[in-house]
Amino acid sequence: MTTDGGPEGGLFTAIVGNVLKVIQGNELAIRHAVTCLVAGGHLLIEDVPGVGKTSLGKSIAASVDCRHRRIQFTSDLLPSDVTGVSIYDRTTSKFEFRPGPIFANIVLGDEINRASPKTQSALLEAMEEHQVTVDATTYPLASPFMVIATQNPIEHEGTYPLPESQLDRFLMRIGMGYPDRAAEVAMLDVHAGASAVERVRAVARGSDIVEMVDVARLVHVAPVLKGYLVDLATATRRHPNAAIGVSPRATLALQRAARAYAASIGREYIVPDDIKALAGPVLSHRLVLTPEAELGGSTPDQVLGDVLASVPVPSGRPGG
Repeated sequence: MTTDGGPEGGLFTAIVGNVLKVIQGNELAIRHAVTCLVAGGHLLIEDVPGVGKTSLGKSIAASVDCRHRRIQFTSDLLPSDVTGVSIYDRTTSKFEFRPGPIFANIVLGDEINRASPKTQSALLEAMEEHQVTVDATTYPLASPFMVIATQNPIEHEGTYPLPESQLDRFLMRIGMGYPDRAAEVAMLDVHAGASAVERVRAVARGSDIVEMVDVARLVHVAPVLKGYLVDLATATRRHPNAAIGVSPRATLALQRAARAYAASIGREYIVPDDIKALAGPVLSHRLVLTPEAELGGSTPDQVLGDVLASVPVPSGRPGG
């Protein structure tokens, strides 16, 4: 199996191409999303309504022949609606566990910030440890397992902002942006009839994704690039506009994503450009700015831009 993203294809390219049938003109966001899948991480898609957040999540799930479920998060959703519940069976005089929708390979959580913090916390164990504990019994989740969550950053009424501990569980956060004119014209044809997502057919199996994740973990990271990763993290902690810089978990996440990115184009080692390309999607949602910086209009992406510009890029042979 190859994850080669070149013209000869490969599973990575096949999944990206499959999603492009639904989402026109946004290949970068799609490649980032599939990179997150290959890295074995979870994805948060944040943008204004109507730009294809849910369609992206659905089309990725439909591109892989494995179990996928969708959860519409609302203010009255309970933790048991996500994880499942134990029900007393009179015939056996025992409690029987009925799994919730979290027991799937790809779980799409729509408008995750509309659920209460208590319900949001039901995802923490599943996302971090790939297991669910109900009534003191732990149930493992299947592999692969990925949560794709969406949220609208501009509509705050009836929402509960995700706490830092929840945000940290997402390997990457991406936006969709508006399509260009040509892509939006093409969209009018693609989405004129039946749902384009319903026409998506699987191009990979769940076992393929597990294998892709294993391949990505073997991608070589030279010692000089490990130092570069740590230097970037340290620079975020020292930046005057950052109240809280990125954690060691974020450093590990960036290495993981860079490995998947390199594997997707058939490279067996990462280079500095892999790290720089993914620094925004992996690190920006983990940065907390000072109140003064927020009032001054600064953004996490601006802080990361400063950090990437100030930390020297290592020279030498990254594959050595």
